[in-house]
Amino acid sequence: MITLQTKLPNVGTTIFTVMSALAAEKNAVNLGQGFPDFDCDPRLLDAVTQAMQQGKNQYPPMPGVPVLREAVAAKIAALYQHQYSAATEVTITAGATQAILTIILAVVHPGDEVIVLEPCYDSYVPNIELAGGVPVRVPLIPGTFRPDFQKIAATITPKTRAIIVNSPHNPSGTVWTAAEMRQLEALLAPTNVILISDEVYEHMVYDGQKHQSAAMFPGLVERAFVVSSFGKTYHVTGWKVGYVAAPVTLTHEFRKVHQFNVFTVNTPVQYGLAAYMANQEAYLNLPNFYQKKRDLFRAGLEGSKFRLLPCEGTYFQCVDTSQINDLKEADFCQWLTSEIGVAAIPLSAFYGAGFDQQVVRFCFAKKTATLNLALEKLQRL
Repeated sequence: MITLQTKLPNVGTTIFTVMSALAAEKNAVNLGQGFPDFDCDPRLLDAVTQAMQQGKNQYPPMPGVPVLREAVAAKIAALYQHQYSAATEVTITAGATQAILTIILAVVHPGDEVIVLEPCYDSYVPNIELAGGVPVRVPLIPGTFRPDFQKIAATITPKTRAIIVNSPHNPSGTVWTAAEMRQLEALLAPTNVILISDEVYEHMVYDGQKHQSAAMFPGLVERAFVVSSFGKTYHVTGWKVGYVAAPVTLTHEFRKVHQFNVFTVNTPVQYGLAAYMANQEAYLNLPNFYQKKRDLFRAGLEGSKFRLLPCEGTYFQCVDTSQINDLKEADFCQWLTSEIGVAAIPLSAFYGAGFDQQVVRFCFAKKTATLNLALEKLQRL
């Protein structure tokens, strides 16, 4: 038998796989993994089909088809008042996860430190380790999940190469304020630290708040890779298409890795997305679309023993379970799936040391019928 020395000794089967499998086994409503159970706009499908029928089926340019990069640059300029060059500063990627890995491989050298704010998306730390970097975990403030700038500042050393910031934040649903972004700007100003700004939920911000993109802040945009996702925005997570916007010098290094990582991304989908982006309402109306789902879900849990945490953005709702029983988060999710028939994700899965706060995460990016069925079951509690 051939044996391998693993590069990721701490990585096993993810909690998302475990909970989705259990949900299927128990025929439970799966509010665990974060993907919609409804279809995208048929006009988007038509645009991709038309591109295929027009013969746009061969390799596109390595950074992405120009018309899509131009549409992305125009959107960013309109929303965040920063003009990226479509030719040299916007790259189309095979989803946001590939984008983040490629950024880290491009900028992190063995021994470099990268700050991650926990709880965090589960790809960040393995990406850093694959690049030979050292993840430095800094907790967001428990309960509120706001950034603790004193702790962040204390971890910055001459070895710090980058910091990953995610707003709107998965899993907590917290949205960074303009004041917090300015604090980050001031903190990083005297350093050479790269900012990796994960903004895949940029169009899911509620109650009249505005998404504060790194592209809006002069001291951040010059050092930032801004990452977003067409899959999240247009309800097509399975297409795995995203983009990275960054200054030309950063993009130059990013594309060196990108061309040997995936080289390029599905051609007809790129053309279809470019055509569909002309309909700005599709993303401008997204906050209202998802806020209705959030409000429905929160209202349905008001009479239960779940304590609702704030949900300012994303399509995730976190709840405190301490009034229901004293189970740890992972055990609670197993029990909830098996006995109540609804799957959730423990927040401890987003911490390296498994910090347990008796908080679990539900995804409300579901059909109204799906949410109502889940609420009917959860209201028994």
